[in-house]
Amino acid sequence: MTQLAIIGGTGLTQLSDLKIIKREQLSTPYGSPSAEFVTGELNNSQIIFLARHGNPHTIAPHKINYRANIWGLKQLGVEQIIAVAAVGGITCKMAPAHIAIPDQIIDYSYGRMHTFFEDETVTHIDFTCPYSQKLRSRLISAAAKINIKISPIGTYGCTQGPRLETAAEIQRMERDGCDLVGMTGMPEAALAKELGMDYAAISVVANWAAGKSEGEITMEEIERHLHKGMANTAELLKAFLD
Repeated sequence: MTQLAIIGGTGLTQLSDLKIIKREQLSTPYGSPSAEFVTGELNNSQIIFLARHGNPHTIAPHKINYRANIWGLKQLGVEQIIAVAAVGGITCKMAPAHIAIPDQIIDYSYGRMHTFFEDETVTHIDFTCPYSQKLRSRLISAAAKINIKISPIGTYGCTQGPRLETAAEIQRMERDGCDLVGMTGMPEAALAKELGMDYAAISVVANWAAGKSEGEITMEEIERHLHKGMANTAELLKAFLD
């Protein structure tokens, strides 16, 4: 059976319905992963769960050891990854609490350790399609089965963080074709691709991006929308595993 991992982001540091079998701390050639790897059963399927920001949530997006996280999952035999992340909505369909299954990504981050091939012969991966169409199709079908409205496509723009973006930056990203803005989509997707792992994302819109609504973006607003969006995400994951 193909081993699946779920990487949880902001608002998903643990899966409440996961029946835990074991917890493992791993060391990797790239340092320590964000948290322990939790093996358990969800909807009668065995998965591995990793909290991207640590548990509790203490690691900022630009400080995450993405290489250690992905390498550790590969060590455990993971072949498929569903990555959950909170994002900001840029285009009109991406309202707060909405879920999107992105099909493209633009990387605006910098200074991150973004490849496993730094000290070897230069290796180029085909990144035309950064997300696995096979996993995306399954997620889209699962959402339809349980009547959760999602966006089946979308372009995710990955910024550096930890600050939120300026209104001008969001305007530029929208001109570039971005529908969503987040801080953790890269290099995570590319690293999974380098190790031959299928990777897809569930993007949960926590707020309108800068300049897309009146007033400042507040943590209270983000938490309110995340509560609803992550509840739907938990149901989507169960349907995906059904």
